[in-house]
Amino acid sequence: MILHKCGEKMYSGLVTTMTSHLKEMRSSIEAAQGGLFLEEIERKWAEHKMAFQIIRDVLMYMDRTFIPKTRKTPVQELGLNLWRDVVIHSYKIQSRLQDTLLENIRRERNGEVIERGLLRSITKMLMDLGPSVYQNDFEKHFLEVSADFYRLESQEFIESCDCGEYLKKAERRLNEEMERVSHYLDTSSEDKITNVVEKEMIESHMHRLVQMENSGLVNMIVDEKYKDLRRMYCLFLRVSNGLVLLRDVMTSYIHDTGKQLVSDPERLKDPVDFVQRLLDLKDKHDKIITSAFRNDKTFQNALNSSFEYFINLNSRTTEFISLFVDDKLRKGLRGVTEEDVELILDKVMMLFRYL
Repeated sequence: MILHKCGEKMYSGLVTTMTSHLKEMRSSIEAAQGGLFLEEIERKWAEHKMAFQIIRDVLMYMDRTFIPKTRKTPVQELGLNLWRDVVIHSYKIQSRLQDTLLENIRRERNGEVIERGLLRSITKMLMDLGPSVYQNDFEKHFLEVSADFYRLESQEFIESCDCGEYLKKAERRLNEEMERVSHYLDTSSEDKITNVVEKEMIESHMHRLVQMENSGLVNMIVDEKYKDLRRMYCLFLRVSNGLVLLRDVMTSYIHDTGKQLVSDPERLKDPVDFVQRLLDLKDKHDKIITSAFRNDKTFQNALNSSFEYFINLNSRTTEFISLFVDDKLRKGLRGVTEEDVELILDKVMMLFRYL
């Protein structure tokens, strides 16, 4: 037929026949009830793909000659476009498909088990129709609904949980969304949905979290809750100015604690105990930075600046450090190994550097 100049007739006949067949498929999908709706879309999509693959093989010559010459849509692309326009963008299917996908995700977020494989087939179908179809027919609405969901949930959590509990819930939700993407959403959605969770659950509440009475950042530092501190650091790392806030609150706490120590008349009565408390304070925060804050140099610099600030508030600090060293050497550091002696002296030398 192509050789006899009937390419136009064959092509238009193909469009007419495929459109008619797709309308029948559309009616079958529209009639599917409840959970059968997505299953019917999946089944009909598989049938359609197989059909237009066979058609493409049969019409390979036309696809290579007549279609490029007349600048018509290739058979493979034609099959996708017709499925999109006749079936997926049907007014009885498009919004219903969107609502069904979002309802399944809502159910899963609430702890129900859903058919992930089925959702994976549907979202892949949308991507096969083109990234813009996936984004406009599903992803845009998915992100909007997710923002509303996490905005409401985070408000409920912040009113009922202490800081540590809240951070665990936020971490779990982030992991769930990344897992959701890996199971049945397109990988391009991962950064977008994690950004939604980060904004609604972390960034929107980070000031309240660090200052939370009896459980915020300072309480975690005082009680040496390394797991909670590590979780807070990792979550705040994900949002703008999150670590700046942590660092500022930590610095303020160290300033106040150190200032109280060096100005306490009772502490000044015992120079050796005074210096030992300085060393213990430094050790405690060094461990927090190493164990919980990934040895973040900006936090270490903030710690050093804080010590330099409050140590120099007392003019007798140098004298007290010298008395501490003299006391340790005079007593011979009984029961302490040579390595431990060097460690203690190294720590003392660090205090001297702050002067």
